[in-house]
Amino acid sequence: MGQNSVRGEGTRGRVPRARELGWDDELHGAAEATGAGGDEPGEKAAAADAPASTRAERRRGTAAGAGRGAAGGAGAGGRAAARRRAKKSGKRKVLRWVAITMSVLILGTAGAGYLYYEHLNGNIRGGSRAGGDSGVQKAPPNALGDTPLNILLIGSDSRADAKNVALGGGKNLREAKPLADVQMLLHVSADRQNASIVTIPRDTIVPIPECKGEDGSTFQATNTAPINETLGRGGPGCTLTTWESITGVYIDHWMMIDFAGVVAMADEVGGVPVCVKTGVWDRPTRRVKGGSGLKLKEGTTEIQGKQALQWLRTRHAFGNDQGRAKAQHMYLNGMVEKLQKQNAWSDTGQLTGLAETATKALQVSDELKSVKKLFDLSMQLKNVKMNRLTTATVPTVEWSQDRNKLQMVKSSADKMWAMLRDDIAFDKNGKPATAKPKPGTPAKPKATAEAPGSFAITVANGTAGTDEAPVEGRAKAVTETLTGKGFTQAEASKEAQPREDSVVMYPKADGDQGRANAVSVAKALGLPEAKVRPDAKVEGITLVVGADWREGAVFKAPAVEAGDLPAGADDKSTCMDIYSVYKWDGKS
Repeated sequence: MGQNSVRGEGTRGRVPRARELGWDDELHGAAEATGAGGDEPGEKAAAADAPASTRAERRRGTAAGAGRGAAGGAGAGGRAAARRRAKKSGKRKVLRWVAITMSVLILGTAGAGYLYYEHLNGNIRGGSRAGGDSGVQKAPPNALGDTPLNILLIGSDSRADAKNVALGGGKNLREAKPLADVQMLLHVSADRQNASIVTIPRDTIVPIPECKGEDGSTFQATNTAPINETLGRGGPGCTLTTWESITGVYIDHWMMIDFAGVVAMADEVGGVPVCVKTGVWDRPTRRVKGGSGLKLKEGTTEIQGKQALQWLRTRHAFGNDQGRAKAQHMYLNGMVEKLQKQNAWSDTGQLTGLAETATKALQVSDELKSVKKLFDLSMQLKNVKMNRLTTATVPTVEWSQDRNKLQMVKSSADKMWAMLRDDIAFDKNGKPATAKPKPGTPAKPKATAEAPGSFAITVANGTAGTDEAPVEGRAKAVTETLTGKGFTQAEASKEAQPREDSVVMYPKADGDQGRANAVSVAKALGLPEAKVRPDAKVEGITLVVGADWREGAVFKAPAVEAGDLPAGADDKSTCMDIYSVYKWDGKS
Protein backbone atom coordinates (compact mmCIF):
# COMPACT_ATOMS: atom_id res chain seq x y z
CA MET A 1 0.00 0.00 0.00
CA GLY A 2 1.30 3.44 -0.87
CA GLN A 3 2.01 6.04 1.76
CA ASN A 4 -0.84 8.28 0.68
CA SER A 5 -3.30 5.43 0.97
CA VAL A 6 -2.08 4.60 4.44
CA ARG A 7 -2.17 8.21 5.57
CA GLY A 8 -5.63 8.78 4.15
CA GLU A 9 -6.93 5.66 5.79
CA GLY A 10 -5.33 6.19 9.16
CA THR A 11 -5.72 9.87 9.90
CA ARG A 12 -9.07 10.58 8.34
CA GLY A 13 -11.20 12.29 10.98
CA ARG A 14 -14.42 12.01 9.00
CA VAL A 15 -17.88 11.98 10.46
CA PRO A 16 -20.76 10.42 8.51
CA ARG A 17 -22.32 12.80 6.01
CA ALA A 18 -25.68 12.46 7.77
CA ARG A 19 -24.40 14.43 10.75
CA GLU A 20 -22.82 17.01 8.47
CA LEU A 21 -26.30 17.60 7.12
CA GLY A 22 -27.83 18.03 10.57
CA TRP A 23 -28.96 14.54 11.49
CA ASP A 24 -28.97 13.45 15.10
CA ASP A 25 -25.55 12.30 16.34
CA GLU A 26 -26.99 9.38 18.25
CA LEU A 27 -28.67 8.10 15.10
CA HIS A 28 -25.39 7.81 13.24
CA GLY A 29 -22.97 6.92 16.04
CA ALA A 30 -20.94 10.09 16.67
CA ALA A 31 -19.28 8.58 19.69
CA GLU A 32 -17.97 5.67 17.66
CA ALA A 33 -16.58 7.90 14.92
CA THR A 34 -14.10 9.56 17.29
CA GLY A 35 -12.72 6.39 18.87
CA ALA A 36 -10.15 4.11 17.38
CA GLY A 37 -11.26 5.09 13.93
CA GLY A 38 -11.30 8.87 14.39
CA ASP A 39 -8.60 11.54 14.74
CA GLU A 40 -6.79 10.15 17.75
CA PRO A 41 -4.50 7.69 15.90
CA GLY A 42 -3.62 10.38 13.37
CA GLU A 43 -2.74 12.80 16.14
CA LYS A 44 -0.46 10.19 17.72
CA ALA A 45 1.22 9.66 14.38
CA ALA A 46 1.76 13.39 14.01
CA ALA A 47 3.14 13.61 17.55
CA ALA A 48 5.55 10.78 16.83
CA ASP A 49 6.61 12.48 13.62
CA ALA A 50 7.22 16.00 15.01
CA PRO A 51 10.05 15.21 17.51
CA ALA A 52 11.93 13.23 14.86
CA SER A 53 11.78 16.15 12.44
CA THR A 54 12.84 18.61 15.17
CA ARG A 55 15.77 16.43 16.21
CA ALA A 56 16.84 16.11 12.60
CA GLU A 57 16.94 19.88 12.20
CA ARG A 58 18.90 20.34 15.44
CA ARG A 59 21.46 17.70 14.51
CA ARG A 60 21.89 19.08 11.03
CA GLY A 61 22.60 22.48 12.64
CA THR A 62 25.16 20.94 15.05
CA ALA A 63 26.93 19.14 12.23
CA ALA A 64 27.17 22.33 10.19
CA GLY A 65 28.55 24.26 13.19
CA ALA A 66 31.22 21.66 13.84
CA GLY A 67 32.28 21.80 10.22
CA ARG A 68 32.69 25.58 10.35
CA GLY A 69 34.76 25.40 13.57
CA ALA A 70 37.16 22.88 12.09
CA ALA A 71 37.58 24.93 8.97
CA GLY A 72 38.43 28.06 10.97
CA GLY A 73 41.73 26.57 12.35
CA ALA A 74 43.12 25.37 9.03
CA GLY A 75 44.41 26.77 5.80
CA ALA A 76 42.63 27.06 2.48
CA GLY A 77 43.24 23.37 1.64
CA GLY A 78 42.12 22.34 5.07
CA ARG A 79 39.03 24.49 4.82
CA ALA A 80 38.15 22.93 1.42
CA ALA A 81 38.69 19.41 2.76
CA ALA A 82 36.64 20.23 5.84
CA ARG A 83 33.85 21.58 3.64
CA ARG A 84 33.89 18.38 1.58
CA ARG A 85 33.82 16.23 4.72
CA ALA A 86 31.04 18.35 6.24
CA LYS A 87 29.08 18.22 3.02
CA LYS A 88 29.33 14.42 2.84
CA SER A 89 28.60 14.11 6.54
CA GLY A 90 25.63 16.47 6.21
CA LYS A 91 24.25 14.51 3.26
CA ARG A 92 24.57 11.24 5.13
CA LYS A 93 22.91 12.67 8.23
CA VAL A 94 20.13 14.31 6.25
CA LEU A 95 19.47 11.07 4.38
CA ARG A 96 19.63 9.11 7.63
CA TRP A 97 17.18 11.43 9.38
CA VAL A 98 14.90 11.56 6.36
CA ALA A 99 14.84 7.75 6.49
CA ILE A 100 14.14 7.79 10.24
CA THR A 101 11.43 10.43 9.85
CA MET A 102 9.80 8.51 7.00
CA SER A 103 9.95 5.28 9.00
CA VAL A 104 8.26 6.94 12.00
CA LEU A 105 5.62 8.45 9.73
CA ILE A 106 4.91 5.20 7.91
CA LEU A 107 4.84 3.14 11.10
CA GLY A 108 2.66 5.68 12.85
CA THR A 109 0.10 5.98 10.07
CA ALA A 110 0.18 2.25 9.34
CA GLY A 111 -0.70 1.68 12.97
CA ALA A 112 -3.52 4.19 12.72
CA GLY A 113 -4.67 2.53 9.50
CA TYR A 114 -4.70 -0.84 11.22
CA LEU A 115 -6.69 0.57 14.13
CA TYR A 116 -9.18 2.14 11.73
CA TYR A 117 -9.45 -1.13 9.81
CA GLU A 118 -10.18 -2.96 13.06
CA HIS A 119 -12.66 -0.23 13.99
CA LEU A 120 -14.56 -0.85 10.76
CA ASN A 121 -14.47 -4.60 11.33
CA GLY A 122 -15.92 -3.96 14.77
CA ASN A 123 -18.83 -2.08 13.20
CA ILE A 124 -19.96 -5.07 11.15
CA ARG A 125 -22.73 -7.29 12.50
CA GLY A 126 -23.01 -10.83 11.16
CA GLY A 127 -25.27 -13.85 11.25
CA SER A 128 -25.55 -17.39 9.90
CA ARG A 129 -25.73 -17.62 6.13
CA ALA A 130 -28.61 -20.13 6.11
CA GLY A 131 -31.39 -20.89 8.55
CA GLY A 132 -32.18 -24.34 7.19
CA ASP A 133 -31.18 -26.91 4.59
CA SER A 134 -32.55 -26.25 1.12
CA GLY A 135 -30.34 -28.87 -0.51
CA VAL A 136 -29.39 -26.38 -3.25
CA GLN A 137 -25.78 -26.59 -4.41
CA LYS A 138 -23.56 -23.86 -5.84
CA ALA A 139 -23.55 -23.80 -9.65
CA PRO A 140 -20.57 -25.52 -11.30
CA PRO A 141 -17.92 -23.12 -12.70
CA ASN A 142 -17.86 -22.11 -16.35
CA ALA A 143 -14.91 -22.74 -18.70
CA LEU A 144 -13.01 -19.87 -17.04
CA GLY A 145 -13.51 -21.34 -13.60
CA ASP A 146 -15.97 -18.61 -12.54
CA THR A 147 -19.40 -18.98 -10.95
CA PRO A 148 -22.36 -16.59 -10.70
CA LEU A 149 -22.66 -14.45 -7.58
CA ASN A 150 -26.02 -14.28 -5.80
CA ILE A 151 -26.71 -11.90 -2.90
CA LEU A 152 -30.05 -11.58 -1.10
CA LEU A 153 -30.77 -7.96 -0.11
CA ILE A 154 -33.20 -7.64 2.81
CA GLY A 155 -34.93 -4.58 4.23
CA SER A 156 -36.08 -5.11 7.82
CA ASP A 157 -38.97 -3.21 9.44
CA SER A 158 -37.67 -3.97 12.95
CA ARG A 159 -38.63 -1.41 15.62
CA ALA A 160 -36.45 -2.99 18.29
CA ASP A 161 -34.17 0.07 18.21
CA ALA A 162 -35.37 3.54 19.26
CA LYS A 163 -33.79 4.99 16.09
CA ASN A 164 -36.08 2.87 13.94
CA VAL A 165 -39.14 3.78 16.00
CA ALA A 166 -38.30 7.45 15.51
CA LEU A 167 -38.13 6.96 11.76
CA GLY A 168 -40.87 4.38 11.19
CA GLY A 169 -43.25 4.87 14.11
CA GLY A 170 -44.86 1.86 15.77
CA LYS A 171 -43.78 2.17 19.41
CA ASN A 172 -46.14 -0.72 20.15
CA LEU A 173 -44.10 -2.89 17.75
CA ARG A 174 -40.86 -2.80 19.79
CA GLU A 175 -41.33 -6.44 20.82
CA ALA A 176 -42.85 -7.66 17.54
CA LYS A 177 -40.89 -9.99 15.29
CA PRO A 178 -39.37 -8.12 12.34
CA LEU A 179 -40.71 -8.51 8.82
CA ALA A 180 -38.56 -8.66 5.68
CA ASP A 181 -40.60 -6.08 3.80
CA VAL A 182 -37.96 -5.68 1.07
CA GLN A 183 -36.43 -8.75 -0.55
CA MET A 184 -34.30 -8.53 -3.68
CA LEU A 185 -32.05 -11.18 -5.16
CA LEU A 186 -29.01 -9.64 -6.86
CA HIS A 187 -27.62 -12.03 -9.47
CA VAL A 188 -24.25 -11.17 -11.04
CA SER A 189 -23.24 -13.32 -14.02
CA ALA A 190 -20.21 -15.59 -13.86
CA ASP A 191 -18.35 -13.32 -16.29
CA ARG A 192 -19.35 -10.24 -14.21
CA GLN A 193 -20.68 -8.53 -17.35
CA ASN A 194 -24.39 -8.36 -16.47
CA ALA A 195 -26.55 -8.34 -13.37
CA SER A 196 -30.21 -8.65 -12.49
CA ILE A 197 -32.26 -7.75 -9.44
CA VAL A 198 -35.41 -9.78 -8.77
CA THR A 199 -38.06 -8.99 -6.17
CA ILE A 200 -40.79 -11.17 -4.70
CA PRO A 201 -43.45 -8.80 -3.27
CA ARG A 202 -43.65 -8.95 0.51
CA ASP A 203 -47.23 -10.30 0.80
CA THR A 204 -46.67 -13.25 -1.55
CA ILE A 205 -47.66 -16.63 -0.06
CA VAL A 206 -44.83 -19.12 -0.54
CA PRO A 207 -43.77 -22.47 0.93
CA ILE A 208 -41.46 -21.63 3.84
CA PRO A 209 -39.20 -24.53 4.90
CA GLU A 210 -38.30 -25.52 8.44
CA CYS A 211 -35.82 -23.03 9.89
CA LYS A 212 -33.68 -22.71 12.98
CA GLY A 213 -33.04 -19.45 14.77
CA GLU A 214 -29.67 -18.27 16.09
CA ASP A 215 -30.76 -19.43 19.55
CA GLY A 216 -31.47 -22.96 18.28
CA SER A 217 -35.26 -22.62 18.26
CA THR A 218 -37.09 -24.46 15.46
CA PHE A 219 -39.81 -23.01 13.22
CA GLN A 220 -41.93 -25.57 11.43
CA ALA A 221 -42.50 -25.42 7.68
CA THR A 222 -45.64 -23.70 6.40
CA ASN A 223 -47.43 -23.14 3.08
CA THR A 224 -49.81 -20.40 4.21
CA ALA A 225 -47.56 -17.51 5.30
CA PRO A 226 -46.26 -14.53 3.26
CA ILE A 227 -42.60 -14.41 2.44
CA ASN A 228 -41.95 -11.33 4.62
CA GLU A 229 -42.57 -13.47 7.74
CA THR A 230 -39.41 -15.48 7.07
CA LEU A 231 -37.31 -12.91 8.93
CA GLY A 232 -39.21 -13.59 12.14
CA ARG A 233 -38.85 -17.35 11.67
CA GLY A 234 -35.13 -17.66 12.29
CA GLY A 235 -33.67 -14.42 10.96
CA PRO A 236 -32.23 -13.52 7.54
CA GLY A 237 -30.81 -17.03 7.20
CA CYS A 238 -34.38 -18.36 7.00
CA THR A 239 -35.23 -15.79 4.33
CA LEU A 240 -32.23 -17.02 2.32
CA THR A 241 -33.18 -20.69 2.75
CA THR A 242 -36.73 -19.91 1.61
CA TRP A 243 -35.47 -18.18 -1.54
CA GLU A 244 -33.17 -21.12 -2.30
CA SER A 245 -36.03 -23.59 -1.84
CA ILE A 246 -38.31 -21.58 -4.15
CA THR A 247 -35.81 -20.79 -6.88
CA GLY A 248 -33.30 -23.65 -6.82
CA VAL A 249 -30.62 -20.93 -6.97
CA TYR A 250 -27.68 -21.12 -4.57
CA ILE A 251 -27.37 -17.80 -2.70
CA ASP A 252 -23.85 -16.89 -1.59
CA HIS A 253 -24.61 -14.13 0.92
CA TRP A 254 -27.31 -11.98 2.47
CA MET A 255 -27.12 -8.32 3.42
CA MET A 256 -29.74 -6.62 5.61
CA ILE A 257 -30.50 -2.98 6.37
CA ASP A 258 -33.03 -1.31 8.66
CA PHE A 259 -34.74 2.11 8.60
CA ALA A 260 -31.83 4.00 10.16
CA GLY A 261 -29.39 2.29 7.79
CA VAL A 262 -31.37 3.43 4.74
CA VAL A 263 -31.27 7.03 5.94
CA ALA A 264 -27.54 6.90 6.67
CA MET A 265 -26.61 5.39 3.30
CA ALA A 266 -28.75 7.83 1.32
CA ASP A 267 -27.07 10.73 3.14
CA GLU A 268 -23.59 9.31 2.62
CA VAL A 269 -23.89 9.31 -1.18
CA GLY A 270 -25.40 12.80 -1.11
CA GLY A 271 -28.88 11.78 -2.22
CA VAL A 272 -30.32 9.26 -4.66
CA PRO A 273 -32.10 10.40 -7.86
CA VAL A 274 -35.71 9.21 -8.33
CA CYS A 275 -38.46 10.41 -10.66
CA VAL A 276 -42.26 10.75 -10.59
CA LYS A 277 -44.49 11.60 -13.56
CA THR A 278 -46.64 13.89 -11.42
CA GLY A 279 -46.32 15.37 -7.96
CA VAL A 280 -46.97 12.79 -5.23
CA TRP A 281 -48.19 12.96 -1.64
CA ASP A 282 -48.67 9.58 0.03
CA ARG A 283 -51.02 10.52 2.87
CA PRO A 284 -54.03 9.03 4.69
CA THR A 285 -57.35 9.22 2.82
CA ARG A 286 -60.93 8.63 3.88
CA ARG A 287 -60.81 5.08 2.57
CA VAL A 288 -57.19 4.12 3.25
CA LYS A 289 -55.37 4.84 6.50
CA GLY A 290 -51.65 5.30 6.84
CA GLY A 291 -49.23 6.39 4.16
CA SER A 292 -45.50 6.97 4.07
CA GLY A 293 -45.73 10.78 4.02
CA LEU A 294 -43.70 10.98 0.78
CA LYS A 295 -44.15 14.40 -0.82
CA LEU A 296 -42.32 15.16 -4.08
CA LYS A 297 -42.82 17.49 -7.00
CA GLU A 298 -43.05 16.26 -10.57
CA GLY A 299 -39.79 15.18 -12.19
CA THR A 300 -36.46 14.04 -10.76
CA THR A 301 -35.44 14.69 -7.15
CA GLU A 302 -32.37 13.57 -5.24
CA ILE A 303 -33.81 12.16 -2.05
CA GLN A 304 -31.95 11.54 1.18
CA GLY A 305 -32.56 11.24 4.89
CA LYS A 306 -36.10 10.37 5.94
CA GLN A 307 -37.39 11.13 2.45
CA ALA A 308 -35.38 8.18 1.10
CA LEU A 309 -37.03 5.90 3.64
CA GLN A 310 -40.46 7.26 2.68
CA TRP A 311 -39.79 6.48 -0.97
CA LEU A 312 -38.86 2.88 -0.22
CA ARG A 313 -41.90 2.38 2.03
CA THR A 314 -44.49 3.97 -0.27
CA ARG A 315 -47.09 1.53 -1.57
CA HIS A 316 -50.47 3.27 -1.93
CA ALA A 317 -49.28 6.08 -4.19
CA PHE A 318 -47.49 3.58 -6.45
CA GLY A 319 -50.64 1.47 -6.77
CA ASN A 320 -49.65 -1.80 -5.07
CA ASP A 321 -46.72 -3.95 -3.98
CA GLN A 322 -45.67 -4.46 -7.61
CA GLY A 323 -45.41 -0.68 -7.97
CA ARG A 324 -43.49 -0.39 -4.73
CA ALA A 325 -40.99 -2.99 -5.94
CA LYS A 326 -40.50 -0.96 -9.14
CA ALA A 327 -39.85 2.17 -7.07
CA GLN A 328 -37.35 0.31 -4.89
CA HIS A 329 -35.52 -0.89 -8.01
CA MET A 330 -35.42 2.69 -9.34
CA TYR A 331 -33.84 3.79 -6.05
CA LEU A 332 -31.22 1.03 -6.17
CA ASN A 333 -30.41 1.79 -9.81
CA GLY A 334 -30.01 5.47 -8.90
CA MET A 335 -27.66 4.71 -6.02
CA VAL A 336 -25.43 2.41 -8.11
CA GLU A 337 -25.31 4.92 -10.96
CA LYS A 338 -24.38 7.74 -8.60
CA LEU A 339 -21.62 5.70 -6.96
CA GLN A 340 -20.17 4.92 -10.38
CA LYS A 341 -20.28 8.59 -11.41
CA GLN A 342 -18.61 9.59 -8.14
CA ASN A 343 -15.87 7.04 -8.86
CA ALA A 344 -16.39 5.85 -5.30
CA TRP A 345 -14.38 2.66 -5.72
CA SER A 346 -11.13 4.49 -6.53
CA ASP A 347 -11.57 7.66 -4.44
CA THR A 348 -9.98 6.91 -1.06
CA GLY A 349 -11.92 9.60 0.80
CA GLN A 350 -15.25 8.60 -0.72
CA LEU A 351 -14.57 4.93 -0.11
CA THR A 352 -13.61 5.56 3.51
CA GLY A 353 -16.83 7.48 4.12
CA LEU A 354 -18.88 4.75 2.50
CA ALA A 355 -17.04 2.13 4.54
CA GLU A 356 -17.75 3.95 7.81
CA THR A 357 -21.45 4.35 7.05
CA ALA A 358 -22.02 0.98 5.39
CA THR A 359 -20.34 -1.06 8.11
CA LYS A 360 -22.70 0.52 10.64
CA ALA A 361 -25.79 0.37 8.45
CA LEU A 362 -25.52 -3.21 7.20
CA GLN A 363 -25.77 -6.61 8.80
CA VAL A 364 -24.26 -9.38 6.67
CA SER A 365 -23.93 -13.15 6.59
CA ASP A 366 -20.87 -14.30 8.51
CA GLU A 367 -18.70 -15.12 5.50
CA LEU A 368 -18.80 -11.39 4.58
CA LYS A 369 -18.04 -10.14 8.08
CA SER A 370 -14.84 -8.21 7.38
CA VAL A 371 -13.90 -5.02 5.57
CA LYS A 372 -11.64 -6.92 3.16
CA LYS A 373 -14.39 -9.34 2.14
CA LEU A 374 -16.90 -6.53 1.65
CA PHE A 375 -14.34 -4.57 -0.38
CA ASP A 376 -13.54 -7.63 -2.51
CA LEU A 377 -17.26 -8.07 -3.09
CA SER A 378 -17.66 -4.46 -4.23
CA MET A 379 -14.78 -4.94 -6.67
CA GLN A 380 -16.76 -7.73 -8.33
CA LEU A 381 -19.76 -5.46 -8.77
CA LYS A 382 -18.15 -2.23 -9.92
CA ASN A 383 -17.65 -3.15 -13.58
CA VAL A 384 -21.25 -4.06 -14.37
CA LYS A 385 -22.49 -1.31 -16.71
CA MET A 386 -25.83 0.31 -15.98
CA ASN A 387 -27.24 -0.80 -19.34
CA ARG A 388 -26.54 -4.40 -18.29
CA LEU A 389 -28.41 -4.14 -14.96
CA THR A 390 -31.97 -5.42 -15.26
CA THR A 391 -34.60 -5.11 -12.55
CA ALA A 392 -37.61 -7.41 -12.44
CA THR A 393 -40.50 -8.33 -10.17
CA VAL A 394 -42.07 -11.78 -10.21
CA PRO A 395 -45.60 -11.44 -11.66
CA THR A 396 -48.30 -12.17 -9.08
CA VAL A 397 -52.07 -12.52 -8.76
CA GLU A 398 -54.41 -12.44 -5.77
CA TRP A 399 -54.15 -15.47 -3.51
CA SER A 400 -57.25 -17.63 -3.78
CA GLN A 401 -57.69 -17.76 0.00
CA ASP A 402 -57.21 -14.05 0.73
CA ARG A 403 -57.45 -11.22 -1.79
CA ASN A 404 -55.09 -9.10 0.34
CA LYS A 405 -52.32 -11.63 -0.23
CA LEU A 406 -50.55 -12.61 -3.44
CA GLN A 407 -49.31 -15.74 -5.17
CA MET A 408 -46.73 -15.97 -7.91
CA VAL A 409 -47.76 -16.70 -11.49
CA LYS A 410 -46.20 -20.16 -11.68
CA SER A 411 -45.20 -20.21 -15.35
CA SER A 412 -43.58 -16.77 -15.10
CA ALA A 413 -41.75 -17.54 -11.87
CA ASP A 414 -40.48 -20.90 -13.16
CA LYS A 415 -39.06 -19.24 -16.26
CA MET A 416 -37.27 -16.56 -14.25
CA TRP A 417 -35.80 -19.07 -11.81
CA ALA A 418 -34.56 -21.23 -14.70
CA MET A 419 -32.81 -18.20 -16.22
CA LEU A 420 -31.08 -17.46 -12.92
CA ARG A 421 -30.05 -21.10 -12.41
CA ASP A 422 -28.61 -21.30 -15.93
CA ASP A 423 -27.00 -17.82 -15.71
CA ILE A 424 -28.98 -16.51 -18.69
CA ALA A 425 -28.92 -12.72 -18.88
CA PHE A 426 -32.20 -10.88 -18.27
CA ASP A 427 -31.21 -8.35 -20.94
CA LYS A 428 -30.38 -8.65 -24.66
CA ASN A 429 -27.38 -6.31 -24.67
CA GLY A 430 -24.63 -8.86 -24.21
CA LYS A 431 -22.44 -10.72 -26.66
CA PRO A 432 -21.69 -14.44 -26.40
CA ALA A 433 -18.56 -14.97 -24.33
CA THR A 434 -15.59 -16.80 -25.83
CA ALA A 435 -14.23 -18.45 -22.74
CA LYS A 436 -10.81 -20.04 -22.43
CA PRO A 437 -10.03 -22.25 -19.45
CA LYS A 438 -7.87 -20.70 -16.76
CA PRO A 439 -4.33 -22.11 -16.54
CA GLY A 440 -3.37 -23.66 -13.26
CA THR A 441 -3.17 -26.87 -11.27
CA PRO A 442 -5.92 -29.33 -12.23
CA ALA A 443 -8.48 -29.97 -9.52
CA LYS A 444 -8.11 -33.17 -7.54
CA PRO A 445 -10.17 -35.94 -9.15
CA LYS A 446 -13.46 -36.60 -7.36
CA ALA A 447 -14.92 -40.02 -6.71
CA THR A 448 -15.75 -42.16 -9.74
CA ALA A 449 -19.28 -43.45 -10.13
CA GLU A 450 -19.81 -47.11 -9.33
CA ALA A 451 -21.23 -49.55 -11.87
CA PRO A 452 -24.85 -48.64 -12.79
CA GLY A 453 -26.31 -51.87 -11.45
CA SER A 454 -24.42 -51.79 -8.13
CA PHE A 455 -26.58 -49.28 -6.23
CA ALA A 456 -30.28 -48.81 -5.57
CA ILE A 457 -32.38 -45.94 -6.97
CA THR A 458 -35.86 -44.92 -5.86
CA VAL A 459 -37.96 -43.12 -8.49
CA ALA A 460 -40.90 -41.00 -7.28
CA ASN A 461 -43.66 -39.29 -9.25
CA GLY A 462 -43.60 -35.57 -8.51
CA THR A 463 -45.48 -34.34 -11.57
CA ALA A 464 -48.39 -32.93 -9.57
CA GLY A 465 -47.66 -29.21 -9.78
CA THR A 466 -49.59 -26.45 -8.02
CA ASP A 467 -52.12 -26.21 -10.85
CA GLU A 468 -51.77 -29.54 -12.66
CA ALA A 469 -52.89 -33.14 -12.11
CA PRO A 470 -50.15 -35.79 -11.80
CA VAL A 471 -49.14 -37.89 -14.80
CA GLU A 472 -50.17 -41.44 -13.91
CA GLY A 473 -47.44 -44.07 -14.21
CA ARG A 474 -44.65 -41.50 -14.64
CA ALA A 475 -42.35 -43.04 -12.00
CA LYS A 476 -42.73 -46.48 -13.54
CA ALA A 477 -41.94 -45.20 -17.05
CA VAL A 478 -38.73 -43.48 -15.96
CA THR A 479 -37.74 -46.55 -13.91
CA GLU A 480 -37.99 -48.67 -17.07
CA THR A 481 -35.74 -46.18 -18.88
CA LEU A 482 -33.12 -46.45 -16.13
CA THR A 483 -33.29 -50.24 -16.12
CA GLY A 484 -32.69 -50.24 -19.86
CA LYS A 485 -29.54 -48.15 -19.28
CA GLY A 486 -28.10 -50.68 -16.83
CA PHE A 487 -29.42 -49.26 -13.53
CA THR A 488 -31.06 -52.57 -12.70
CA GLN A 489 -31.73 -51.74 -9.03
CA ALA A 490 -34.02 -48.82 -9.92
CA GLU A 491 -37.47 -49.16 -8.38
CA ALA A 492 -40.61 -47.03 -8.68
CA SER A 493 -42.04 -45.67 -5.44
CA LYS A 494 -45.77 -45.92 -4.78
CA GLU A 495 -45.61 -42.67 -2.80
CA ALA A 496 -46.00 -39.44 -4.79
CA GLN A 497 -43.70 -36.51 -4.00
CA PRO A 498 -45.16 -33.41 -5.74
CA ARG A 499 -42.36 -31.11 -6.80
CA GLU A 500 -41.95 -28.24 -9.26
CA ASP A 501 -38.54 -29.31 -10.58
CA SER A 502 -36.97 -32.71 -11.13
CA VAL A 503 -34.09 -33.58 -8.83
CA VAL A 504 -31.69 -36.44 -8.03
CA MET A 505 -30.96 -36.58 -4.31
CA TYR A 506 -28.34 -38.62 -2.49
CA PRO A 507 -27.66 -39.08 1.25
CA LYS A 508 -25.56 -36.21 2.54
CA ALA A 509 -23.47 -38.65 4.55
CA ASP A 510 -22.38 -40.47 1.36
CA GLY A 511 -20.25 -37.48 0.33
CA ASP A 512 -18.36 -37.53 -2.98
CA GLN A 513 -19.18 -41.14 -3.75
CA GLY A 514 -22.89 -40.56 -3.35
CA ARG A 515 -22.69 -37.47 -5.54
CA ALA A 516 -20.74 -39.30 -8.24
CA ASN A 517 -23.37 -42.05 -8.38
CA ALA A 518 -26.21 -39.51 -8.47
CA VAL A 519 -24.52 -37.56 -11.27
CA SER A 520 -24.28 -40.75 -13.34
CA VAL A 521 -28.05 -41.21 -12.94
CA ALA A 522 -28.72 -37.61 -13.95
CA LYS A 523 -26.51 -37.84 -17.05
CA ALA A 524 -28.20 -41.04 -18.17
CA LEU A 525 -31.52 -39.17 -18.24
CA GLY A 526 -30.31 -35.84 -19.64
CA LEU A 527 -30.70 -33.98 -16.35
CA PRO A 528 -28.16 -31.17 -15.75
CA GLU A 529 -25.69 -31.64 -12.90
CA ALA A 530 -27.27 -28.65 -11.12
CA LYS A 531 -30.24 -30.90 -10.34
CA VAL A 532 -28.10 -33.23 -8.21
CA ARG A 533 -28.35 -32.35 -4.53
CA PRO A 534 -27.44 -33.87 -1.15
CA ASP A 535 -30.24 -34.50 1.31
CA ALA A 536 -29.94 -35.56 4.93
CA LYS A 537 -33.35 -37.28 4.91
CA VAL A 538 -33.08 -39.67 1.96
CA GLU A 539 -31.72 -43.19 2.61
CA GLY A 540 -30.42 -43.81 -0.89
CA ILE A 541 -30.32 -42.19 -4.32
CA THR A 542 -33.79 -40.79 -5.00
CA LEU A 543 -35.00 -39.41 -8.31
CA VAL A 544 -38.11 -37.22 -8.16
CA VAL A 545 -39.64 -36.69 -11.59
CA GLY A 546 -41.01 -33.17 -11.19
CA ALA A 547 -43.67 -31.08 -12.87
CA ASP A 548 -41.02 -29.81 -15.30
CA TRP A 549 -40.67 -33.33 -16.83
CA ARG A 550 -44.12 -34.65 -17.57
CA GLU A 551 -43.26 -36.73 -20.64
CA GLY A 552 -40.44 -38.36 -22.54
CA ALA A 553 -37.60 -40.71 -21.58
CA VAL A 554 -35.01 -37.92 -21.61
CA PHE A 555 -35.29 -34.61 -19.76
CA LYS A 556 -35.37 -31.58 -22.04
CA ALA A 557 -34.88 -28.21 -20.43
CA PRO A 558 -37.04 -25.49 -21.97
CA ALA A 559 -35.09 -23.27 -24.36
CA VAL A 560 -34.70 -19.77 -22.96
CA GLU A 561 -32.87 -16.90 -24.66
CA ALA A 562 -31.23 -13.88 -23.07
CA GLY A 563 -33.75 -11.13 -22.38
CA ASP A 564 -36.72 -13.47 -22.79
CA LEU A 565 -38.43 -12.43 -19.57
CA PRO A 566 -42.12 -13.25 -19.01
CA ALA A 567 -44.64 -10.49 -19.63
CA GLY A 568 -44.86 -7.98 -16.80
CA ALA A 569 -41.59 -8.98 -15.13
CA ASP A 570 -39.21 -6.32 -16.43
CA ASP A 571 -40.07 -3.21 -14.40
CA LYS A 572 -37.35 -0.70 -15.23
CA SER A 573 -38.92 2.74 -15.48
CA THR A 574 -37.65 6.27 -15.99
CA CYS A 575 -40.43 7.82 -13.88
CA MET A 576 -43.05 6.36 -11.54
CA ASP A 577 -46.77 6.52 -12.29
CA ILE A 578 -48.81 7.89 -9.39
CA TYR A 579 -52.23 6.55 -8.41
CA SER A 580 -54.74 9.37 -8.96
CA VAL A 581 -55.78 9.75 -5.30
CA TYR A 582 -52.20 10.59 -4.33
CA LYS A 583 -51.30 13.02 -7.10
CA TRP A 584 -50.10 16.40 -5.80
CA ASP A 585 -50.05 19.75 -7.59
CA GLY A 586 -46.89 20.84 -5.78
CA LYS A 587 -48.61 23.78 -4.08
CA SER A 588 -50.98 22.73 -1.31
